[in-house]
Amino acid sequence: MKFLIIEDETAAAVNLKAILRKVAPEAEVIDVLESVEESVEFFSESTHPQPDLIFMDIHLADGESFKIMDKVQVDAPIVFTTAYDEYAIKAFKVNSIDYILKPIKEEEIRFALEKFSRLTSTEEQTYRTKVEQLVEQKREERERVFLIHHKDKLIPLAIEQVAFFYTSNERVTATTFDGQCFPIDRTLEQLQASLPASEFFRANRQFIIAREAVKDIAIWFGSRLALNLKVETPEKIIISKARVPEFKQWLTVIQPAN
Repeated sequence: MKFLIIEDETAAAVNLKAILRKVAPEAEVIDVLESVEESVEFFSESTHPQPDLIFMDIHLADGESFKIMDKVQVDAPIVFTTAYDEYAIKAFKVNSIDYILKPIKEEEIRFALEKFSRLTSTEEQTYRTKVEQLVEQKREERERVFLIHHKDKLIPLAIEQVAFFYTSNERVTATTFDGQCFPIDRTLEQLQASLPASEFFRANRQFIIAREAVKDIAIWFGSRLALNLKVETPEKIIISKARVPEFKQWLTVIQPAN
């Protein structure tokens, strides 16, 4: 198990590392980051090992740690540590599993790790996946055609033609299997909510991919996956370690037609 500590107080970081060594001697602290900027750089660099669990202070030297999630995708669950209790609600709006007030006590870390273990158990992951599949099956309306503005015309674009959706600089485009690129007046979040989940997968913050577009898959650093599609993509598509099981199930389990 790999832990990442985001903490700008040296004494607090040293104390937390000592507690983790005691309660989880088999685990590894892969790094200690001290700022929002340093953390954004860490998660933006694909060669860094990815943590299974993050211990994150809220007040860092250059701002609140919530800014990290605003700038980069953080997939690992988070245990927030802070001297203040007014951020609890905000903390649980991101992928937080616990909220510990300083000074940190050993029993609180034990409890957080037990909770993390329960949440990541195979049985619970299987249950969550089945629930998500049932929810998707019950959604009645799915968008099948987009109307694309092109000069003085509206061009119908069926989702079966789309290999992937991509966002960059707040601009979203749809690329077809024959390599054509069309602007889409939606965010990826809006597209994810409207597209059929059995046919399209949110790979990361930049891409939604079509099942039929996947050509092959490479094993990537940090137990992640790199996807190669049947059409050229503007950048490499990386599936985070945390989302690999979900992606594999999506790709291999054929959903029955409604």
